Amino acid sequence: MTTQWRAEALKYEDALLTDLKEMLAIKSVRDDEAATEDAPLGPGPKEALLKFEEFAKRDGFRVGNYKNLVAYAELGPEDADETVAIIGHLDVMPAGDGWTKDPWSPVIEDGRLYARGASDDKGPSFTAYYAMKMIKDLNLDLKRKLVLVMGIDEESDWTGMDDFFEEYGMPTMGFSPDAEFPIINGEKGNVSIVTRFAGTQGGSLKLVSFSAGSRPNMVPGTAVAVVEAADTAALVSAMDAYAYLVAEKRVKGEAKVDGNQVTFTFYGKQVHGAMPETGENAGTYLANFLQDQDFGGNAKGFLSFLGTQLHDDTVAEKIGAKTHDDLMHDLSMNVGIQRFTDGEDGFVNANFRYPQNTTAEEIEGHVAASLPAGFDATAKQEGHAQVPHYVPGDDPLVKTLLQVYREQTGLPAGEQVIGGGTFGRLLKRGVAFGAMFEGVPDTMHQADEFYPVSDLTRAMAIFGQSMYELANVED
Repeated sequence: MTTQWRAEALKYEDALLTDLKEMLAIKSVRDDEAATEDAPLGPGPKEALLKFEEFAKRDGFRVGNYKNLVAYAELGPEDADETVAIIGHLDVMPAGDGWTKDPWSPVIEDGRLYARGASDDKGPSFTAYYAMKMIKDLNLDLKRKLVLVMGIDEESDWTGMDDFFEEYGMPTMGFSPDAEFPIINGEKGNVSIVTRFAGTQGGSLKLVSFSAGSRPNMVPGTAVAVVEAADTAALVSAMDAYAYLVAEKRVKGEAKVDGNQVTFTFYGKQVHGAMPETGENAGTYLANFLQDQDFGGNAKGFLSFLGTQLHDDTVAEKIGAKTHDDLMHDLSMNVGIQRFTDGEDGFVNANFRYPQNTTAEEIEGHVAASLPAGFDATAKQEGHAQVPHYVPGDDPLVKTLLQVYREQTGLPAGEQVIGGGTFGRLLKRGVAFGAMFEGVPDTMHQADEFYPVSDLTRAMAIFGQSMYELANVED
């Protein structure tokens, strides 16, 4: 049967690519400034959600929409007592810098499909959609109901997801195709601690503005600061010396002088915030350079906080939050958004992925205690903290998915815990399953994001067999 799943999946490759390219061309980035009552997260996410509905109705699924925040397609007995959910998302991160291709014009080159969302998560989500379509077209019997759920705010606040499942009913089990194979059955906790302050000054230099990052779950690849100074040449010379010192970190700096102002731009490496150790935070490097210059007030405190306590320390050892457990391993910290504006309120958003042996409240305490002397600021948890999530390896859900993966790939497979958060944790018995295969570079949240075309049908076959067996397995 394994061979048959693969053979069936190959029949759908062209159709999958056609629909997926249409979806990838939609700039479904959350846009609160353009939000309306009918498009609560902006026009792009809504357009993507309605496009999914259009496809699902075309293909004959039972379709539903929850407040233009969540859409779903159902297959199998409507009156089934149990449901298997597959949960993907159609929202994407901002494109960011460094692309060599148009992020909103999907293109296939050297067997890779390039576009923002190709691997996170439109590609995997549509692969799962076509896997369910394959089951429908084969007219296979299902004891449980299958429901493919699409959200449009996974990259931010998960808006609408809890409310949707409260209204729809909690599925028996399920998975999210939003990570990697062979399985993710454990996810660290996730919390953002936001430090807020007023844009006060002092010293001979004025920090007119400082900006790095756009989302908590992205390592900032670019940072820009505008500094007002009497001796601009001395500042530029200082940056040149600093840039030389950090060259081995692949962080580059440039300066442009306009009258008595210098605009500094630092370039690091943008990566997913769940793995900050693989990137280079342009913002904390810029602050690390500027903190030694003659600033005062909250400008100095802000730069010192970023440039010392939060700089080059993705395990948060400097602020005392470092911790480790044998199941979920190290806590990680990503300083995702950094803002200062002269005379206005500013903030720093530090996002933490934490194991089971600490809490969001403890992390908040560490951040608050680490604020430099003279920095008039407060550090508080903002938003809803996600506690660590784990589904044991002996659960039939985990055992079934691992067995399907082994059968179809011939590779060993075992449990895995990650720092990333997926919609799988919305379910008590929920995991992340695919769609990235071992050995494929992870380009999620990065420039030139891609997904190998051959892996689409490979994952579709695995998803199809998995859905079928989960819908029929003895529990």
